[in-house]
Amino acid sequence: MDYLSEDYAGGFWNFYTLSNGGFFMAPDYDNLMWLSVEGNGFEGELSPNAAGIVANLFALGHLASEIQNDRIIELYHLLREFACDHPESGMILRAID
Repeated sequence: MDYLSEDYAGGFWNFYTLSNGGFFMAPDYDNLMWLSVEGNGFEGELSPNAAGIVANLFALGHLASEIQNDRIIELYHLLREFACDHPESGMILRAID
């Protein structure tokens, strides 16, 4: 999250299990977070929940490319599927594009 948001200052994270078998973690923050993705030029304000989804998708994508593990790849796709139905799906998908 340090790479994505200057608003991030550490702290507790909440863990969420998804009904489709996936999961994600999100910072336990009350305020919106400004995210900036250097690789694709995305900039925008997201809820901590949506920001956590973005961070987890980046982390799972990186892990999947590094270790080529089918379970990690599956977890990425399960979280992305969930993200597509999230109220902030447009921003999430633009951030990870």
